[in-house]
Amino acid sequence: MDSPKSNDSTNSGLRDSTSKANDEEQDELCPGFRNADAFVKYGLGAVLSATKASASLPQTGDEDDFYRSFPGFREFCESQGDKLLHCMSQIMQHHGCRSHLRDQSKLTGLEERFDLVVDSNDVILERVGILLDEADGVNRTQQPVLPAGFQPPKIVVSSWNRMVGSRSRSETFRLLHAKNVARPQLKFKEKVDNSNTPFIPKIFIKPNATKPLSSYFTNKQIRKQRPEDLDVPAALADLIHQQRTQEHVEDMFAHPYQYELDHFTVPEGLLSKPEPQMYKPISKTKCSFIDSLEDLVALNEKLCKLSEFAVDLEHHNYRSFLGLTCLMQISTREEDFIVDTIELRSELYILNEAFTDPAIVKVFHGADSDIDWLQRDLGLYVVNLFDTHQASRALNLARHSLDHLLKHFCTVDTDKRYQLADWRIRPLPEEMVQYARTDTHYLPYIYDCVRAQLLDFNHGQPGLLQSVWNKSRDISLKKYVKPIFTEESYLELQRKQKRSLNTQQLTAFRLLFAWRDKLARQEDESTGFTLPTHMMNKISEELPREPQGIIACCNPVPPLVRQQVNELHLLVQQAREMPLLKVRRWLEPMFLPEVTMFGPHDTSRVSEIYFIQPVRFACSCFTSCDNSAFFLKELETPNDQDSHSVAQMKARRIIESFENPFRMYLPSSGVHISKNAKFDQSSKIYEISKRWKLQSIEQQQKELEAKREAKRKSKEEAKERSKKESAKGDVKKRERVASEVGELTPKPSKKLLKSAEKPEKKEPPPQDDFNPFDYSQSDLKVFAGTKPKDNTQFDPNRRNNECKNAKGQKSSSGPGNRSMSYMAGKSERGVRQNWPKR
Repeated sequence: MDSPKSNDSTNSGLRDSTSKANDEEQDELCPGFRNADAFVKYGLGAVLSATKASASLPQTGDEDDFYRSFPGFREFCESQGDKLLHCMSQIMQHHGCRSHLRDQSKLTGLEERFDLVVDSNDVILERVGILLDEADGVNRTQQPVLPAGFQPPKIVVSSWNRMVGSRSRSETFRLLHAKNVARPQLKFKEKVDNSNTPFIPKIFIKPNATKPLSSYFTNKQIRKQRPEDLDVPAALADLIHQQRTQEHVEDMFAHPYQYELDHFTVPEGLLSKPEPQMYKPISKTKCSFIDSLEDLVALNEKLCKLSEFAVDLEHHNYRSFLGLTCLMQISTREEDFIVDTIELRSELYILNEAFTDPAIVKVFHGADSDIDWLQRDLGLYVVNLFDTHQASRALNLARHSLDHLLKHFCTVDTDKRYQLADWRIRPLPEEMVQYARTDTHYLPYIYDCVRAQLLDFNHGQPGLLQSVWNKSRDISLKKYVKPIFTEESYLELQRKQKRSLNTQQLTAFRLLFAWRDKLARQEDESTGFTLPTHMMNKISEELPREPQGIIACCNPVPPLVRQQVNELHLLVQQAREMPLLKVRRWLEPMFLPEVTMFGPHDTSRVSEIYFIQPVRFACSCFTSCDNSAFFLKELETPNDQDSHSVAQMKARRIIESFENPFRMYLPSSGVHISKNAKFDQSSKIYEISKRWKLQSIEQQQKELEAKREAKRKSKEEAKERSKKESAKGDVKKRERVASEVGELTPKPSKKLLKSAEKPEKKEPPPQDDFNPFDYSQSDLKVFAGTKPKDNTQFDPNRRNNECKNAKGQKSSSGPGNRSMSYMAGKSERGVRQNWPKR
């Protein structure tokens, strides 16, 4: 009875064990490996062991040749090599690659096998990358179906946008960009003015005006009736019309609400402590998207009935030269509005009725850029502005960003993932709409809180709050300044780079800067899109000789650079033709307290006599006071050039060289100058712009005249010197003849001659008493020279058969006074030499 039960129990145990084994085999990834981690761990160990074993093999060379000399080792290596090649061929066949590793010729077999292995590795690794992407959920082959003009958000993971918090994983910002967005500039009714002319306000209606608008702006539509100005930009046409009608330029460039802002006073109710009104939850607040004229008019009527509202803007400046205001967010205490400024660009001047109402507070945060964008694109101006950024600075908060204020007052954590989004995208995704609402939804409540804290911070006195209102008013008085290109614009950018360039590199930088500005204005693209500054620096420093070198300096290559690479190459070649000049270091003159705004190189208001002060200091260091005073007195008398020594003339030339090297850039004022005035020779502007050229021409003429005068005087001095020397030579000849003719006359010593010559220099003989010497009475034998002495040096050319006189001296027929052994011009190769016997 017991045995069957035991058998049943054993059988059931065997069935359970076999079922468990089958389940384990089904769960295994590969035979012998439960999961991928175990397989990878085993594979990594096998690879490491194989690598170590291969390192212990004999190295190629003498060691390998020695081991292969043994037949057993050679056969073992060949058999193992065949196995490895067979295994590699199977792996390559499995992945669909060419695998003929064994059927190769002996000459090129190694190279072909190596190429096959490299190609197979590329294919296998590419498949591994695709499979890893699919495992992470990324599918490269499928394209999502999206509406036209919208691209999926792209996550850019980098060190600059990684925000590591208390959570384990790192968060990244999302860069929303759209590659196929139609350019909004094409829809604008009024074309974008990128011309190199000053900005003229767009306003032509002035609501809430205390001082009426200038007649120039009210009659701005007359430009359409001037057919001669239709081919020029709008701002340039206005400037031409301004010069024709002789109107005041102050009205043209003045702030339209200058008078209203200067006379604006903050109401007493805004200087008292308010009771903060709590904001509504953003999920329960109505949000309206304004993209039609009817909705815009209704919005303006609602805003005019309020006492305050918050405003913020979203801007895009990468695919436009001046930039585009893409979105406007307006929030009241009850409702949020999002205005499409691209669609309503030419109609948004309607909001000036609410924006310029002094009874309505407009709450901004960091309104410096917003004021410029409102004036440039929309023609809007703000009266009664309150900037919460200025209030944050007055309260000395830890940070002054809107993100910090939201967290400090509202305990709201904002999502800044869409900070770098392309706000030209239409339609806007819901995430971007929520991000835009957050910037203004809480601002009215923050406005109440900071006003209360400013009063508490100042013990209830309104002085600190009044200073915030005054700073906000100063921001409202800002005027948009259009970027104007001048010949010196590149210098400011070059100074910011803090790099020393030679003349060729600086010329290339200047030419590339001008090319970039011109092309960016024509194509309405930003300078960063046309040619980034760091790429321009790279090209300027390298000065490539070929167009391919310019492409190599840019990574990635901007589209406009690739299109205009030949033109850029010509500019670089033009820069390479410039000569390399040394940089002259100018001495810094002493500071003069009576001259205001004095600069080290500015000589426009300083006379040239002050540049002698360093020379005075040098003279006082090296000479006595009397000598230095005499030296300066000689320097200050330019007419007495004959009395100057060489050192004085050199010092004068050094002093005269210290002139202003930047004279051509004066005067440095930001006032606009018309081109017609520049070319009008009767105008003062023409005289100022051409002053440095005229001065250089005059200086060249003076230098030329001075050189001619110096040459003439040097010639006269040379003639006089030659006459004096000829007279002295005649006197010396007479003395020498007389001394040689008189045999008993003793030879005067050198000291007596020097003492005799000194009074002759002081009192030269008069030219009137000079009589020419009669050479017929002189003894000309004196000029025959003395007889040469017998040279004791051995000379092989001397002959033993030379005839000698009775005294044992050589005859005078040989060359006298010659110290060389061989006579010039004679070849004595065939002459037999009679060498002396030892």
